[in-house]
Amino acid sequence: MPATDKATLLDVTEAEFTKLNDLIAPLTPAIAMVQDEGGISIKDIIGHRAHWIRLFQGWYSDGLAGKEVHFPAKGYKWNELPRYNADLRARQSDLDWPTACRDLHAAHADLTNLVTSLDNAALYGGLMKGAQNAWTIGRWAEAAGPSHYRSASKYVRKRLKELA
Repeated sequence: MPATDKATLLDVTEAEFTKLNDLIAPLTPAIAMVQDEGGISIKDIIGHRAHWIRLFQGWYSDGLAGKEVHFPAKGYKWNELPRYNADLRARQSDLDWPTACRDLHAAHADLTNLVTSLDNAALYGGLMKGAQNAWTIGRWAEAAGPSHYRSASKYVRKRLKELA
């Protein structure tokens, strides 16, 4: 069930980030860079999560400024997420493990700072400007942060089990 207030959003964001960080903190680049059958690594998943937080922040900023908001990104539609994600992996192919982890930590800090800076009315009192759907800022923040952390943790646990 999605959060409906700032305190719950902050709690779930921190709880899910902590779970993910506890899984990835001890990983070496040798483990994090091993690709699965689909050519995806733990590093790719972590880089992806950091990137999507930045996408959300861009959507929020553009909407607030009255600019056109491109969902999910300029030149892509929601039904083209597999292509977008493949293109993202290609763009992040030179990303190393320490940088992916630093990017995730920085994006998480920025997400937490954004949520902290807004009150309940801003987070849940209306739709996110430019979002072209019925989601609030808080709901988008949850999708970009804790929901993505949760799915990343699931992937990391599965990969670590496969690699053991």
